Amino acid sequence: MYFIANWKMYGDLKSLNSLNRVIKFSKKYKKKKIKIIYCPPYTLLDSFSKKLKKTKIELGAQNCHYEILNGPFTGSISPTMLKKIGSNYVIIGHSENRLAGETNDEINKKIKSSIKSNLKVIFCIGETLIQKKRKLTNKILHQQIIKGLFKIKNLNKILIAYEPVWSIGTGVIPKIDDLDKNITFIKNVLKKHLKVKNPKVLYGGSVNSKNVENLVTIKAIDGFLVGGASQKAKNFIDIVEKTII
Repeated sequence: MYFIANWKMYGDLKSLNSLNRVIKFSKKYKKKKIKIIYCPPYTLLDSFSKKLKKTKIELGAQNCHYEILNGPFTGSISPTMLKKIGSNYVIIGHSENRLAGETNDEINKKIKSSIKSNLKVIFCIGETLIQKKRKLTNKILHQQIIKGLFKIKNLNKILIAYEPVWSIGTGVIPKIDDLDKNITFIKNVLKKHLKVKNPKVLYGGSVNSKNVENLVTIKAIDGFLVGGASQKAKNFIDIVEKTII
């Protein structure tokens, strides 16, 4: 079971103290099959890497450029840079970036570069509210998967995070039956069209310690991509505990 903390554009050096409680918690449940991954802003990657060095908690970044090494791309970070600073994962295709104009083709390039740089990818997909109302969810998810993973062989290095755009930061989550159907649909696409034997699909979108109790009833879910609720250690730990106990 995966628990990914996406801090988005939050956090500073004082935020490192919040890791102490989670590190202590992770040692308590080290025999459980759980994987905790922190994805802080670029400015904290080096500090997080040092803090988590002797723990089983892993480090991820929130995005990267499609250029593997370096280049004239002001303000961008390459996957090789992320790997060298201690990242093992990178989030690609987050709905917030898609809304800002990131295309399936750009996402595909980023995934290819990240895998070549030996990073594992958290590949985000999800429909907008308008697409949901027009009953286009399956069509959009299928399109995002096929185009985003076009000509990618190392699919075992990719986690899929289903995060409906309309659920991000709104406090509204899909109905359990709908979410179960969507997760199952995603796994079937991966199995049938891309021949992935055991696809891992996470859910992201307004996950908190209250609604996670209902979310874990969906057996097809392999973990959670947690946003705001991951920034406070107690809230994040509550989510993990209510999932594994």
